[in-house]
Amino acid sequence: MENPYLDPQRVRAALRSLDLRPTRGMGQNFLIDGQALASIVGAADLGPADLVVEVGPGLGVLTWELTRRAGHVVAVELDKRLASRLRDELPGAPLTIVEADVLRVAPGDLLAQAADQRLMTKGESRSAGEFGPAPFALRPSSYKLVANLPYAITSAVLRHFLESAAPPALSVVLVQLEVAQRITAAPGDLSVLAHSVQIYAEPVMVAKVPAASFFPAPAVDSAVLQIRRRARLAVEVDSVDRLFRVIKAGFLHARKQLGNSLPGGLAALGHKISREQAQAALASAGIDPQRRAETVTLTEWALVYESLKSSL
Repeated sequence: MENPYLDPQRVRAALRSLDLRPTRGMGQNFLIDGQALASIVGAADLGPADLVVEVGPGLGVLTWELTRRAGHVVAVELDKRLASRLRDELPGAPLTIVEADVLRVAPGDLLAQAADQRLMTKGESRSAGEFGPAPFALRPSSYKLVANLPYAITSAVLRHFLESAAPPALSVVLVQLEVAQRITAAPGDLSVLAHSVQIYAEPVMVAKVPAASFFPAPAVDSAVLQIRRRARLAVEVDSVDRLFRVIKAGFLHARKQLGNSLPGGLAALGHKISREQAQAALASAGIDPQRRAETVTLTEWALVYESLKSSL
């Protein structure tokens, strides 16, 4: 059976019935491209033992696919109209719908809501209907985040999950192309966003998705991003928060030479150090003070942090 939610006419009719006008602020651009959808689902590599968290299910185009492949899906939807419609559209699906702002709900609490439905127990039966077979044993400790993320909250959502006490083992997200490029950047084009993802996970761009793949079409193209959690942090430090104080300080004036920008950036964040201290920290990490922040790797930032942490 083909996904019925890919039909633009059906999307328009559903929006009219809900008296819903898509807004940029809510990131309400509905996917109508089967090839892009297949890229997301393929990258997620789903099976009946998988527990999936979806953010912003909207009209259900991705949810429809997820509930036919995964053991259970927890969909987090802020818009009450869309959440109510999703319940009506997918009766009997292995689906928990949470009406909430995802940034205000800890990922662990989302998993607990699925557990409350007694879907975590081995061999638990459910009404399959037209959906896939009931899971043999769901694995909440290695759940997957699969979502078409609203552009405005992409970075916040990724950090919310990756930095949580219960991070996903794998994330497959549809995001703005420019954001995907920043997250997957190599030295020379690095940013605070790249480091904030790459310290926890390994991101790979799977496919580019043109603006015409959505209704209404956004102003920019998108990309499917696969983010696989690392077994351990990319660098070992005693405090990720304090490490990122140093990184953020370096990027406050990203186009300036670090020997000049780092002390000023730290001062702006409330940590006064002398130019000589900054120069010494850079030298201890083997970093030329004439380099710029976008060229510095996580390993190098960790060495700078080790030299400066007593001053933070």
